[in-house]
Amino acid sequence: MVRKLRQMAEGATENQLAAMVRASTQQIWLAGLGAFAKAQAEGGKVFEALVKEGESVQAKTRKVAEDKVVDLSAKASGTWDKLETVFEDRVARALHSMGVPTRQDIASLTERVTALTEAVERLSAGEAPSGAKPRSRAARKPQ
Repeated sequence: MVRKLRQMAEGATENQLAAMVRASTQQIWLAGLGAFAKAQAEGGKVFEALVKEGESVQAKTRKVAEDKVVDLSAKASGTWDKLETVFEDRVARALHSMGVPTRQDIASLTERVTALTEAVERLSAGEAPSGAKPRSRAARKPQ
């Protein structure tokens, strides 16, 4: 545009030059108005397209983030379970080395005490203990 004006201005008078500048200015003004109108008309469409694209990207990003959180939660849970197992094993070994009985030891002793209590009660009542053969009176008498 500037070259065109220079070529036209070389042989032009002041009035012609002023007219050319006005015409050029008018064209620039109209081009600006046209660009503004086009941007305004298509701007809404572009804006809506950008919003839709943003929603799509957000949905994808949210899904990926949620998947990562689930993966990390599963890994963390597994790690905590392992840590808990290691801790329980070490505490059990420490208690065992100090001679503290385990839950299973106590349950076994409780069963034995209950069986012995029942046997003592049966003997006190004059009954033979279960699984035992009654002794004959002859075997008790001295010879």
